[in-house]
Amino acid sequence: MAKIKLTAKEKKDNKEFFEALRQMEQERGIPVEFLVEKVSEAIIVAARKDFGNQDIVTCTIDLEKEIFMVTARKEVVDVVENPFTQISKEDAVAIDSKAEVQGFVDVKIDPKNFGRFVAQNSKNNFRQGIREAQKGHILAEFQRHNKELLTAVVERIDPRTENAILTIGGNEATLPKSEQVPDEVLREGDHIKVYVVDVKETDRGPRVMLSRTHPGLVKRLFETEVPEIFDGTIEIKSVARQAGSRTKIAVYSPNEEIDPVGACIGPKGIRVNKIVDVLGGEKIDIVKYSEDPVAFVSEALSPARVVSVEIMSTEPKVCKASVPESQLSLAIGNKGQNVRLAAKLTGWKIDIHPESGFFGE
Repeated sequence: MAKIKLTAKEKKDNKEFFEALRQMEQERGIPVEFLVEKVSEAIIVAARKDFGNQDIVTCTIDLEKEIFMVTARKEVVDVVENPFTQISKEDAVAIDSKAEVQGFVDVKIDPKNFGRFVAQNSKNNFRQGIREAQKGHILAEFQRHNKELLTAVVERIDPRTENAILTIGGNEATLPKSEQVPDEVLREGDHIKVYVVDVKETDRGPRVMLSRTHPGLVKRLFETEVPEIFDGTIEIKSVARQAGSRTKIAVYSPNEEIDPVGACIGPKGIRVNKIVDVLGGEKIDIVKYSEDPVAFVSEALSPARVVSVEIMSTEPKVCKASVPESQLSLAIGNKGQNVRLAAKLTGWKIDIHPESGFFGE
């Protein structure tokens, strides 16, 4: 089989074709090799319809040499009985001077000459391939950042659902209203931090679960701002959060010379204040973790001062905390917030009692 030569116009068209592929790779983040595969598949499927659905069409796409060519291999015969798969020797010799009967020649096909239905089918197959590639790319990108903190740009707010449509690294994702901080007003163009709760592949494509209320967001923020947490010198043992209002975080260091609470607060509160600013003023209580439940519960009820903690039951975990009468409302917190978060942080049900044992009687 003689080598098929390209005309000057074909070379020019090819150059434009490969430039378009590389531009699509940059804009959509889809590897050009994958695009080539999908283009080739789409053209072969479409072109076959012009050849009686016979498996004789080949699409050659060479990225390095910038060759893009579609051919149909036909058998050289004296008498053409099937025009889809056969070619006369006279016509074959015009393509390849060395063509012989019972041999084969590759006939160049100009995709522009495909019938309207075939051309449309080719476009549809290609678009479907691109959609699949985008879904796969988005899924892989978010799976790489699962349980991580990402910076997103608010594109728009859905007026009906109040969901926020975000752009993250060129990909679009949704932050549901239920995962937004209460009373927080998001505006178009805002740069916000979001936590990737989970990434799932569904029949409708990748499903990325984002949150601004998840405790993991606060945990990742502390890892970002406190080098001792990032390098493992200090551990975050647990986080309890009422988004937009208050968070309690328990920290620990096996090194007794390190003050884990002080390190998280930072000089003049600079570290924790940065996190408070990112969270829009949300209050943060940083407490020292202890394996001793009495000590841990006492710490968790801060800023209230605890006089004593009595373990009532270990299964389920129930304890009674006594506080001075003047600290009672502080220990309980507004609408029970402080004791509720302390219970979440420690895993213990906490009954608050005044030191005297009497509730204002």
